Amino acid sequence: MATSSVSKGCFVFKPNFKKRKISVPQLQEELNKNLFDSLIEFLRKSYSGFQKSSRDWGCQIKLREIPTAALILGVNVTDHDLTFRSLTEALQNNVSPYVVSLQAKDCPDMKHFLQKLVSQLMDCCVDEETKEGSIQVAQKKTHCSMDSLSSWYTNVTRKTDPKMPRKKRTSSSQWQSPPVVLILKDMESFTTKVLQDFIIISSQHLHEFPLILIFGIATSPIIIHRLLPHAVSSLLCIELFQSLSCKEHLTTVLDKLLLTTQFPFKLSEKVLQILTNIFLYHDFSIQNFIKGLQFSLLEHFYSQPLSVLCCNLPEAKRRINFLSDNQCENIRRLPSFRRYVEKQASEKQVALLTNERFLKEEIQSLLENLHVYHSNYFLVLRCLHQFTSSLPKYPLGRQIRELYCTCLEKNIWDSEEYVSALQLLRMLAKDELMTILQKCFKIFKSTSEKQLGSTAKRIEEFLAQFQNLDEAKEEEDTSGSLSKGLQKTDLYHLQKSLLEMKELRRTNKKQTRFEVLREKVVNFIDSLVREYLLPPETQPLHEVVYFTAAHTLREHLNAAPRIALHTALNNPYYYLKNEALKSEEGCIPNVAPDICIAYKLHLECSRLINLVDWSEAFATVVTAAEKTDADSATSEERNEIIHARFIRAVSELELLGFIKPTKQKTDHVARLTWGGC
Repeated sequence: MATSSVSKGCFVFKPNFKKRKISVPQLQEELNKNLFDSLIEFLRKSYSGFQKSSRDWGCQIKLREIPTAALILGVNVTDHDLTFRSLTEALQNNVSPYVVSLQAKDCPDMKHFLQKLVSQLMDCCVDEETKEGSIQVAQKKTHCSMDSLSSWYTNVTRKTDPKMPRKKRTSSSQWQSPPVVLILKDMESFTTKVLQDFIIISSQHLHEFPLILIFGIATSPIIIHRLLPHAVSSLLCIELFQSLSCKEHLTTVLDKLLLTTQFPFKLSEKVLQILTNIFLYHDFSIQNFIKGLQFSLLEHFYSQPLSVLCCNLPEAKRRINFLSDNQCENIRRLPSFRRYVEKQASEKQVALLTNERFLKEEIQSLLENLHVYHSNYFLVLRCLHQFTSSLPKYPLGRQIRELYCTCLEKNIWDSEEYVSALQLLRMLAKDELMTILQKCFKIFKSTSEKQLGSTAKRIEEFLAQFQNLDEAKEEEDTSGSLSKGLQKTDLYHLQKSLLEMKELRRTNKKQTRFEVLREKVVNFIDSLVREYLLPPETQPLHEVVYFTAAHTLREHLNAAPRIALHTALNNPYYYLKNEALKSEEGCIPNVAPDICIAYKLHLECSRLINLVDWSEAFATVVTAAEKTDADSATSEERNEIIHARFIRAVSELELLGFIKPTKQKTDHVARLTWGGC
């Protein structure tokens, strides 16, 4: 940027960030980008006629059909709020500034439904003049109706277009008559009467109050016909939009955050398995999965002193030069580094253990090798997944995360599943094999890594050799054999084909050109796997970037309310970290929270607890800490305060399910035995 034309001045140059940081909302938007684009295109087409000519629009609404998008989001309810926030922002930027989101809990009847609709429409106003008209409608909230909304819309659209400042205009506000988009987040939860009445009334005012409906559906689109009779559903022009499945979302997140060298932080097999199991068997929430990943990142940097080197390679090399003596000693103590030193010559061993400068140079080299290892690892992993993801019974898993976990855990080529997968690869037909090779060629061709540059060239040679095969001659040579590939993929025919192939090779050892070439391809892939898919534990300094404390993650993320409650009430110091709460085993600290004192006293009681005895014991413990205040308050006042605290603590224990009222004895409560607590 030239500045020679100005003699003196202060210049600000904005940096050009080539690598964009990915946050949770940005990642969520990228996951739903195709869905949002399709939805926006549908909404634009629905109102294209209205924007061109009101006369054309009048012809379109003779049937009074309301454009409706049924958005099938699945059962991951925890992510729906974030999805709808992103959708609202996208619609406001591209379709209309008037976007309203309603929930069933806020709309028990038609009156509250319209009030919420009016209230949110007021917040969508884009300039002061429009707000003045909106305030008049808001003042009529008690008797708001579709007629008042229609009048408001006519007034708003008349004022905004010519008078709106250019700075305030967005792509949506440039429309002459932008529609009102109403999102019903949880369509299944709305009462039938409210939905029916609103749809019928809205269809009658559609020419005055252009409306788009978006139904957020977590179950199935059939719920629309269950809630709405045919007379009402016929007033809707419905189009279905299906979001990606939870598993596809998870695969995308792993691809962007873990199966890449852009982020140096990695997870061990056990840690990744815990996060995946929580996702698949508990909540299907991508947001919670990312939070678990963030917690793992924080715990790694908190517990691992050498995590200072867990950054991009140039920055890590720079930080190595500033490592202290203690940090160098920590590196020498790493198990992976000790194994590496043991394999070196005696002179180099002495230098690594005594010479700090030589050690730092070696650390730079090892971290560079670790970066290259990950680059090659993910490329070969994706290539192997292309070969194994379509095999019968999926011996190595259908999703790449399953294959990744297996490769993290052990040498994959030592597993029976891998041997079975190679056997199935040796039965692939020519067309199938060429399709997979073309995908692998794109994977290796897209990378700039020099280490695997020859791999793309080798795959290209295989493709050329397959194309040059004389298919007619091959069919004659392979008559009666299985060289045409597997025709049926069920287990019975698969086993039968394997046995026939084995018997055929015993009787006739001569292979066709296609079989020879196919064998070369399989052996080539096998050699790549054995060379590049080594477990991370084999790499020196892997502890710097890999988080392995699975037990810590399990303690914080796996739900265990019984243990957590007992620990918190029995030993409040465990969570509060207050030195005053420390006590010996079996003792009750008098400064503990009231509920903790009441809980520990109740553990000493039998099945039925006398409230009077319990209250006296509680007062005895509490007053031990309040004797210094005896002169400032009367005894009766102090006893009343303690009794009130005791009643509140007992009520809290009853709410948590530790005790319940009983009619067996007066002034007693029953203790609910909860395991050993």
